[in-house]
Amino acid sequence: MTPDRRSLQDELHQSRPFRSKREECLIAILRTGAVVRRPVVRVVEDRGLSLAQYNVLRILRGAGDAGLPTLAIRERMIEEAAGITRLIDKLEASGHVRRERDATDRRQVFCRITEAGLRLLAELTPAVEAATDAGLAHLDDEHVDALLALLADVREGVR
Repeated sequence: MTPDRRSLQDELHQSRPFRSKREECLIAILRTGAVVRRPVVRVVEDRGLSLAQYNVLRILRGAGDAGLPTLAIRERMIEEAAGITRLIDKLEASGHVRRERDATDRRQVFCRITEAGLRLLAELTPAVEAATDAGLAHLDDEHVDALLALLADVREGVR
């Protein structure tokens, strides 16, 4: 550890040592995720969205005119969303998403982003990108690549 870097234990004001290096690593991942997401959360919350709702809008924008069924949206979420129906209810009530039953299978409901939802994403994109870049600006490309590889290894090991 470099002399100018605080330990996670100090950062959390924790007096007892971690049970193991793996526990410390897990907590460091969770803490880091929380820290780097804060600026993005502020941007989307200023527009009345949760980060999960923003994620749904991005997923639906990517799906295009075809849209996606609710469960497919849930599977693509960055974080698990047990209340995906409530998320979509709120987005529909605000006019950013519309739901339609499939003509061939009435049990299936497809969600599509509306023009208002697309406009909102377009308005948010510059500020979200700036917040995203700022959160990792102190890392050079080599460190970003190494971090991405390590995080991919972690996710692969959990599956």
